[in-house]
Amino acid sequence: MRVITGSARGRKLKTPEGSDVRPTSDMVKEAIYSIIQFDIPGADVLDLFAGSGQLGIEALSRGANHCVFVDKRAESVALVRENVMTCGFLKQARILTADSYDYLLTAKKGFDIALLDPPYEQGLIQKVMERLPDKINDGGIVVCEHENELTLPEEFGSLKQHKRYKYGKIALTVYQKPALEEE
Repeated sequence: MRVITGSARGRKLKTPEGSDVRPTSDMVKEAIYSIIQFDIPGADVLDLFAGSGQLGIEALSRGANHCVFVDKRAESVALVRENVMTCGFLKQARILTADSYDYLLTAKKGFDIALLDPPYEQGLIQKVMERLPDKINDGGIVVCEHENELTLPEEFGSLKQHKRYKYGKIALTVYQKPALEEE
């Protein structure tokens, strides 16, 4: 696994071992970043269910301002820290050991982009999406990676489904919070 482009392009990232973890393929990662490429520069990013941290690191490599990485597994958090350090992004990162749902209780509003890639078939996207709308800035984007069989609702509070993409057994559902109208 590697960083695809940007300031850390080509850097190899370590991945967790075991069948519990399913790193995002390069094809799907490229698709995610094609979708959000113009929203990344200067963005504050949330990488929930961070795993190895590859999605948030890719955002930082492409010019995001800051990324909060959240994972409940200590092994994953240690891996995220190592990968962030390898890429030179420690000053732009906050790395937390926490359950994603619980983290959203205390998180401050202010994310422009949220990246969700939870373990499949556990209902975790639906669960965290209940709390996520209040943490996303107006005009912000949420990208959910999930199994293709899962159909997510058209909206979660103020987050409206923008588009759904399919890549074999994997799907991406993108939500956006409407930008406030200028008066």
